[in-house]
Amino acid sequence: TFVDLAKAIRGVNDFLASHGMADGVLRSLTGPGAALTILLRADAADARIATRALVSFINPDPILSVTPQAELLSVLGEFNRLKPVEGFGDAHGADDRLEPGEVRLFWAEQSVPIMVSRSASREVASAVKSPRVVVENISPVVDGGRFAAKGVVGELAMIEADIYTDGHPLIAAELLYKGEGERNWQRARMLLKENDRWRATMPLDRLGRHSFCVEAWIDVYGGFARDLIKKRDAGLDLPLEIREGQQLLQKAREQAQAGLAEGLAAVLGGFDGLSPADRVGLLLAPETIELMRRADERRFKARSETYTIGVERTAARFASWYELFPRSASNDPARHGTFRDVIARLPYVRDMGFDVLYLPPIHPIGRTNRKGKNNALKAAAGDVGSVYAIGSSEGGHDAIHPDLGSLEDFRALVDAAHEHGLEIALDFAIQASPDHPWLKEHPGWFDWRPDGSIKYAENPPKKYEDIVNVDFYAQDAVPGLWAALRDVVLFWIEQGVKIFRVDNPHTKPFPFWQWLIADIRGSHPDVIFLSEAFTRPKVMQHLAKLGFSQSYTYFIWRNTKQELTEYLTELSTPPVSEFFRPNFFVNTPDINPYFLQTSGRAGFLIRAALATTLSGLWGMYSGYEVCEAAPLPGREEYLDSEKYEIRARDWNAPGNIIPDIAQLNRLRKAEPALQSHLNLTFYKAFNDNILYYGKRAPGHGDIILVAVSLDPRSPQEADFEAPLWEFGLADHATLECEDLPRGGHKLWRGKIQHMRLTPGAPYAIWRVTPAKEV
Repeated sequence: TFVDLAKAIRGVNDFLASHGMADGVLRSLTGPGAALTILLRADAADARIATRALVSFINPDPILSVTPQAELLSVLGEFNRLKPVEGFGDAHGADDRLEPGEVRLFWAEQSVPIMVSRSASREVASAVKSPRVVVENISPVVDGGRFAAKGVVGELAMIEADIYTDGHPLIAAELLYKGEGERNWQRARMLLKENDRWRATMPLDRLGRHSFCVEAWIDVYGGFARDLIKKRDAGLDLPLEIREGQQLLQKAREQAQAGLAEGLAAVLGGFDGLSPADRVGLLLAPETIELMRRADERRFKARSETYTIGVERTAARFASWYELFPRSASNDPARHGTFRDVIARLPYVRDMGFDVLYLPPIHPIGRTNRKGKNNALKAAAGDVGSVYAIGSSEGGHDAIHPDLGSLEDFRALVDAAHEHGLEIALDFAIQASPDHPWLKEHPGWFDWRPDGSIKYAENPPKKYEDIVNVDFYAQDAVPGLWAALRDVVLFWIEQGVKIFRVDNPHTKPFPFWQWLIADIRGSHPDVIFLSEAFTRPKVMQHLAKLGFSQSYTYFIWRNTKQELTEYLTELSTPPVSEFFRPNFFVNTPDINPYFLQTSGRAGFLIRAALATTLSGLWGMYSGYEVCEAAPLPGREEYLDSEKYEIRARDWNAPGNIIPDIAQLNRLRKAEPALQSHLNLTFYKAFNDNILYYGKRAPGHGDIILVAVSLDPRSPQEADFEAPLWEFGLADHATLECEDLPRGGHKLWRGKIQHMRLTPGAPYAIWRVTPAKEV
């Protein structure tokens, strides 16, 4: 069918001419792949100087309708003030749906720019005082300085900053640091590394919070000396440069204090009778440059904000945790264990190489709604209940379950632990049984229902009828409850406890933790807090920023090579590495991982090897060493959970991995490279069932390499790369390799080597160094 478009085309041309658009540029603002075609006809040949435009929205699809999206409309740029053209979609806006084949026209005007009035003189005066030297991107800094970065006493904190200025002047910079609250700064010269990145080290020589900032300025004389050397070496005549140097010396002498001024005066007097070459030599003499460095007026000096590093003891970064229930220490289900029984178990824990013995709550347990075995709602006669249902007529958070012993017995346990090289960690669980003394003494600290009954803890639809929670913001709770909880921590500190594992801190207010930790650390900077918060990543990380020394992690659920590589990379690189310390527990009383339920002895070896070699902090709950894994069917929980009953175990059961745990812990203590997660590098092993990585300790010439099979059922083999390049060696060079768990030495010749790991021996740990030339 023939369609005559001439009339329509004339109508369009007449419309454009009548509105001054006939000679304007026509542009398509969208490409062929866009769901909507947008055309712009400006009122000038150059759209950049146009003041008005005609915009066409065209839906080219003959079947589907389309709604303009905000992202697509961004192509309009400055012409974003749209008004429908009468007769062409005037009843619709720019974001209304277009039917198939529909065309809609809009008049478009440029948006009005934002302008402010100014005073030229005031702006110039302010600009002149603005920093000419830029100091930015300082590390380690957490959230712009809102929170302290983390450090360990005895370490050197590496402070870095981007420092630069306009043009080519020479810059000098210093790191300023001091104990928080002290008046006088100590100073360390910063050195330029590369690409305007400067660095200095800050000694973390005391527990507590350290302050630091960065100061930078234009080094006028240093820049003069740098340029003078270039000119001298080029053989130029330098009379004016000599005079310029003398003038700089003279100005510095006039401004310097007495002793320094005398030294500068002596330099100025030394020019008499010297040849031009010797005068240049005097200007560049190390003694002259040092005097001018001391006399430097530091032009255009800029100073950063002040930032903080919280310095803790070594156990905050490197420790091996063992968890046991004291009531099971009797190893007799018919007899409640005591602290004296725990003392008898200390050599066993010590010999496995642990240095922290963590005890779940040791307080009296409520009887109201007490849970039975395997979390049964009704307790049978003799059921001991959950240790997390804290409080009874015998006391609350500052009391001891009477069947465990007395406070004197607990102090004896703390002392005995120290004698065995162990430290006691206690659970700080802010929850109460309905029998807790606080409900009678301070009912205003709790949440009550409209009918006057207490509100039980719950995670809908689950209810925990044996536990009630405090209300931190109840009218009667501030400040009484906050202070009472702080005093609980102080009470146990008085009994010799300096490590606290905090139960579910993410369900308590962030401000409470920030206040409590800062308050405790103000007078007890050696106290360590472990956050048990299996929750969303940002919440876990925020708790670390608030002051928690270490954190439980997702390691317990990371099993594949990709999962482990991605997670450890996240934990070991900034910004997370500057405030978050991971404690790799392989199991807990609450978590019987699916991997361990079906993997047998090999699975327990695999997870222990990963935890002990990937992180400086790791832990395990008792029973792991005898490969205890019987689950509640279909649940990631233990059958016959020790949370609700006294357990007895055969610690000599066949297939136990006690010697392996002891050996791994011995290697951790002997090898500084294994005492942190921050020095981790993943290397190539050409098998997705083998994780292969290395660690290097500062100042050490060797690398500790670890390979772990992730398959507990079958042997796995792989070619892998020996990291010759880490030693600056060529691909054909030779490394000396020591097998740390099994003993023996061999040579690795060349970059590609081969390994074989089996379920019986699913990991390898090597120390490699460049082979000595014969």
